[in-house]
Amino acid sequence: MTTGSLRRRAVAAGALVLTGALALSACGEKDDSTEPKTSVTPKTGADQALAAKVPADVKSDGTLAVGTDATYAPMEFLDSDNKTVIGFDADVIGAVAAKLGLKAAFTPAPFDSVIPGVQSGKTEAAISSFTINPDRMKQVNMVSYFQGSTQWLVKTGNPAKIDINAACGKKVAVQKATTQADEDVPKRQDACKKAGGPAISVDPYQGQDQATTAVASGKDDAMLADGPVIQYAVKKLNGQLETLGEPYDPFDYGIVVKKEQAQLAEAVQGAVQALIADGTIKGIADKWGLKTGMLATSKINP
Repeated sequence: MTTGSLRRRAVAAGALVLTGALALSACGEKDDSTEPKTSVTPKTGADQALAAKVPADVKSDGTLAVGTDATYAPMEFLDSDNKTVIGFDADVIGAVAAKLGLKAAFTPAPFDSVIPGVQSGKTEAAISSFTINPDRMKQVNMVSYFQGSTQWLVKTGNPAKIDINAACGKKVAVQKATTQADEDVPKRQDACKKAGGPAISVDPYQGQDQATTAVASGKDDAMLADGPVIQYAVKKLNGQLETLGEPYDPFDYGIVVKKEQAQLAEAVQGAVQALIADGTIKGIADKWGLKTGMLATSKINP
């Protein structure tokens, strides 16, 4: 994924109803009782040695300004008030900030503008299910904290008869600026071209919730996204959608810190490692139903 290029509207009455139902489940405008409400805090409290590494200009106001794309449930999305950022990543960065004696303050933004926000100084860090890759590591520091993978989603029963390894000619939804949009699908397009078949018709969406809606409404035949997001969508839409195949191509997620802020990156890495060691991140994963993805060791630019 690159920072610059990387991660529909139904007209029938029935489709409009479905779109509204999905908005309730995937965009944060939902029954408040359906989301986990227990908070997960660092089991061993703030670490003064790590807090001392935080640059003075970052800790002066007592907060860590965090950029995120709040459309990627269950990783980061808006609660029922349409303002509060919740999710696995939100809990992780909240625990990291607490470990450093700070409080996370979120600034939601479109996915492809989150990393530039860190680079420009608009935010001090970012967490948004960012895959760690060489291109990003040239531009920012990335601290590993969890592992994801890619998975496919279709309507229940797979009415379009999607074959993951033969999707030429099918309509596929992806979120803009993701690994799936900029790495996975292009490889499949090349294969279609070499085979002399029709190209995959790719629908790129600004928000992950929009991509999911496109599949649920029948506008698109399938979707690629991170495994946790796919599995959450299946759960929330109660039988309307299903996974296709198993997750594949595992990758590490990274918390983003400005390239010049090496000391802050060290503090964040130390906090993540402490949260892995004391079981806090495992507790957050359990809270959000993430059964796989735990890392044993956090690294800077692995």
